[in-house]
Amino acid sequence: MKQRPLDGIRVIEMGSLIAGPFAGKTLGDFGADVIKIEPPEGGDPLRSWRTPAGETSMWWHVQARNKKSLALDLRQKEGQDIARRLILEADILIENFRPGTLEKWGLDYETLSAQNPGLIMLRISGYGQTGPMRDLPGYGVVAEAMGGFRYITGEPGKAPVRPGISIGDSLSALHGVMGIMMALYHRDTGSGKGQVIDVALYESVFNMMEGAVPEYDRLGMVREPAGSAIQGIAPTNAYPCADGSYVLIAGNGDSIFKRLMALIARDDLANDPALARNHGRVTAMARIDEAIAAWSQQHTLDEALSLLAGAGVPAGKIYTVKDIVNDEQYQARDMIQNITLADGSALKVPGVVPKLSATPGGFSGGGPALGQHTESVLAELGFDQDAIQRLKSAGVI
Repeated sequence: MKQRPLDGIRVIEMGSLIAGPFAGKTLGDFGADVIKIEPPEGGDPLRSWRTPAGETSMWWHVQARNKKSLALDLRQKEGQDIARRLILEADILIENFRPGTLEKWGLDYETLSAQNPGLIMLRISGYGQTGPMRDLPGYGVVAEAMGGFRYITGEPGKAPVRPGISIGDSLSALHGVMGIMMALYHRDTGSGKGQVIDVALYESVFNMMEGAVPEYDRLGMVREPAGSAIQGIAPTNAYPCADGSYVLIAGNGDSIFKRLMALIARDDLANDPALARNHGRVTAMARIDEAIAAWSQQHTLDEALSLLAGAGVPAGKIYTVKDIVNDEQYQARDMIQNITLADGSALKVPGVVPKLSATPGGFSGGGPALGQHTESVLAELGFDQDAIQRLKSAGVI
């Protein structure tokens, strides 16, 4: 494997499920040595999500790739002591426990950084480490609602819709990775000091809310759900086709709108001065959408896409995961890769994002078995076999 940009950086990952481990996965894709600490009984609950009882989750082989698994009971003092020894030799600590948990275990940043001044700690929680809600349990679904995303998602007048992925957790992980990279740069370009990155799930979602706050402050405008369209931008929507499919068309650029109207033989709309700019088109969204839908319903999805491409109008189909796996563009960019699991079976998994030209990321297999690297990690810390067996007997590992 080529040199990767985070080769030589050691990460200790504590916590479970999505947000913290997604951050660890991203760092591992780019070369970081990630040691994942899991409870000896059962490990990370993600291991069994969305899969039949007794089988390892397919998601696990994405989320935990490139990681070493250390089965360690952090509720026991010896487990905390081992974790401390690892952290004092690490560059980065990732945790997504409820605020106050690390402090209870004596693993607070002040104590750790006194002995490891370069330590960078990423803390992901529902509401952050401060504020009146800091101690409440926080999950992605709640954060998506509090951050404003859930309100604007769905059809007007109907119950808000949740996307079928854990977007709040994943956004928080990416914000955490961004913070880690800035902290590493600050540390390694002269200060030598680490710092704490405090990521709240709801704030990561809120950061995606574009101009919602100033629009409300200056105009009293509350962005509302708009189904497959988007409030304040026109035309951009999903339009029905003759074969029962939907074609997504983004014709909201001024020149693109004219090309789209020419394609659907609506020169009256293309040449209407009132529709020349987006603000005018927004007031006529229903009329424009009706015209586009009348055209799209005369064509199959493939026909519509071909005609739109020829006219230079951005358009696409709604992909299922089956479409994704078989798509030439995904395959051309190595976004669908094959790995071999420990039992010898093959499994398709997503590739690495983003693409770096000189030091690209990569992976060689899926997630580790629970505790697969416990003995090797402890041996690196100086534990001999007798000590390791004693820790096993005590249930620490």
